[in-house]
Amino acid sequence: MSINPVTWFELNVHDIERAKAFYAAVFRVEFEDMSNEEMDYWCFPMDDKQMGAGGALMRMAGCEPGKGGTMVYFSCDNCAVEEGRVVPAGGQVCRPKMAIGEFGFISVVLDTEGNPIGLHSMS
Repeated sequence: MSINPVTWFELNVHDIERAKAFYAAVFRVEFEDMSNEEMDYWCFPMDDKQMGAGGALMRMAGCEPGKGGTMVYFSCDNCAVEEGRVVPAGGQVCRPKMAIGEFGFISVVLDTEGNPIGLHSMS
């Protein structure tokens, strides 16, 4: 494979407004509405010239959020900062910031929809 394997992600949600509020509070971002008749679809900000994958919050029939699904890791300068915003935004901390050796640090949290997400930083 000549490129990074993840090119896009979608987080399934039940309550799109609640999910948008959670991610906006934790990551300090605004979303772009790309919804249509089939689904609510709100994209995270992205820049095609930067490294990493873009993604969206999605509410669509047949796609359910919840524990045990795909783990998406969000890049942070210091994952403890975003971790500190999780509970006030309505989420839950599952695994506080922990070292993962030469690969930096991670936190694992649940969003307001029950999706596990990872926070990753080098410091």
